[in-house]
Amino acid sequence: MKENKIKKANTSPEGQAGSENMSTADVDAVMKKYDRESNIRVWTGKYKLAVRGLLVAFSLWCIYVTLFATFLEEIRLTSFLGLIILIGFLTYPAKKGDIRENYMPIGDIIFMIAGTGAFLYFTFSANQIINQGTRFAPYQIVIGIIGIAALIELTRRCVGLPILFVAGFFLIYALAVGLTNPAFLGRVKFLVRNLFYTKEGIFSTPVNVCSKYIVVFIIFGAFLERTGISNFFIQLANCIAGKYAGGPAKVAVISSALCGMVSGSSVGNTVTTGSVTIPMMKDTGYKPEFAGAVEAASSTGGQIMPPIMGAAAFLMADFVGVPYSNIIVRAILPALLYFTGIFISVHLEAKKLGLSGIPKEKLPVFKLLIRKIYLLLPLVMLVIWVSGNYMTMQKAASYAIVLSVIVSLFDKENRISVTKCIDALEAGGRGVISVAVACGVAGIISGSITMTGLANDLINGIISVANGKLIIALFLTMLCCIVLGMGVPTTANYCIMAATCAPILVRMGVPTLAAHFFVFYFGIVADITPPVALAAYAGSAIAKANPMKTAFTASKLAIAVFIVPYVFCFNPSMLLIDTTAVSVVQIFITSLIGVFGLSASLEGYLFTKMPAIVRVMLAVGGLMLINPTLMTDILGLLLIVAGCAWQKMQQNKTKVVA
Repeated sequence: MKENKIKKANTSPEGQAGSENMSTADVDAVMKKYDRESNIRVWTGKYKLAVRGLLVAFSLWCIYVTLFATFLEEIRLTSFLGLIILIGFLTYPAKKGDIRENYMPIGDIIFMIAGTGAFLYFTFSANQIINQGTRFAPYQIVIGIIGIAALIELTRRCVGLPILFVAGFFLIYALAVGLTNPAFLGRVKFLVRNLFYTKEGIFSTPVNVCSKYIVVFIIFGAFLERTGISNFFIQLANCIAGKYAGGPAKVAVISSALCGMVSGSSVGNTVTTGSVTIPMMKDTGYKPEFAGAVEAASSTGGQIMPPIMGAAAFLMADFVGVPYSNIIVRAILPALLYFTGIFISVHLEAKKLGLSGIPKEKLPVFKLLIRKIYLLLPLVMLVIWVSGNYMTMQKAASYAIVLSVIVSLFDKENRISVTKCIDALEAGGRGVISVAVACGVAGIISGSITMTGLANDLINGIISVANGKLIIALFLTMLCCIVLGMGVPTTANYCIMAATCAPILVRMGVPTLAAHFFVFYFGIVADITPPVALAAYAGSAIAKANPMKTAFTASKLAIAVFIVPYVFCFNPSMLLIDTTAVSVVQIFITSLIGVFGLSASLEGYLFTKMPAIVRVMLAVGGLMLINPTLMTDILGLLLIVAGCAWQKMQQNKTKVVA
């Protein structure tokens, strides 16, 4: 999936505009350093065919099961994770850089067979296990431990350690003090039974949603990328914004928003689109840290961009109990504010540095590009099918896969042949592995929290500290989300936040949907927030910039994502909750002005270089617009208008002197 995007990005006309454009090998090296999913075993010959065949068969099986299977949910979930363990160990080595061809250590083989067997034991004994209640034999507990251990080890290989540190903390807490059984072995038995043999642990909502919805959308994404849509998005962004001041940065913002909504990976999107846009930004005159930060912030924001939203939208719909179409509609205004904030920042930076746009002769011709507008048809129809409730989400995604193949037939260069279909099914199957295991571990975390009552203690603790003040509760929840979300994939990230942090805000009176959007946003922003800012570090590697400076710059550019969630918690009108059209327009305009004021303040430039007092005025004005009351809105607007007027007078004085 990612390899295809890289090739397309590096061979496109606009990708050649940057003199420092990265080779595919360089991009692969960055991916392997910052994206664990890219560190895979090397199979050749008959072994490659066998593994490839397994991945293709797994994808086809997933599509079949989500569309037609009527067997027990326990059978569907356990067989799904059993196959994930099998293909996961075949795909990911024990450590990074282990690239010996056709080699798999005997220990890995044993672990793979034992782990797969543990889950499939549940599959073939589902009826017996359901009927036996709480009476579990010692051998069944051992099987459960093996299954949990295999899931944790595969997560370490393809996702990383941060999520395991979180899971480990809750498991240790449960065994040490969280469970009431006085005997240690009794606590172990109780924990394993609940985590492995019930729907309160591994097989809870995250894995259920992953196996039912997310897997089909990941496969759809693999097919969609092979139509050449990523390259189309980059060219379209060049047509829209490439000729204006600082054009390449604006291209990065637009293309990353479009590509990121289907990629589901902040790091993957940063590297694939950044391999084109970052060298172009540097050639235009942007500093390396700024170029890497623009791409990282935009790519991370792609996951809050409807309609796909990095697959977390499906989980949110299930957690909150509202239709998926409601989620994507309510996400539109916050996403627009986020990208508008970044766009304003890159425009002001370009004006401050006196940067020009991309020369006209290097831009794609819009009349030629528009001929490929049909590539958007699968996405458009997907949204129509789902939003209009014409069919289930999994059926809509399956039809969209077929439609992707059909529209590709009109483009000789990107036509999806039988070989490309197999490639897409293979890439889709491989892409599911990391999401599935992360969802499984998220189930372990939420199960441990539920069993021990720790979630309620955390909620009560933060509410006590907040002392009834919502702003304090929001701030503390934000810190929890950023810390718990560091280095954790989007889907698992949201699952953890939904179990631990969202209930805090609901207890404080925030509408359920607004609370879940709040934790979703701040969980994602961890990808650009120091110290564990993987997307920013990936951008810095491409830009050859200081990683920490890039991370801080990315956080500054993404200032809107630190503000907008507060806005829709104080006033849910932005999420179209219990509101009117007039109220929505009002909150959107005031928030947009607030984002503008903060972006200009942080940039230190509007019409000319900004003195400290004006920066403070604009920052305070922007912050006052967070609290949507009439008085704060009026004061905030007055401060921003006064600051802009002051800047304009300074500019006029400078012109007179000149």
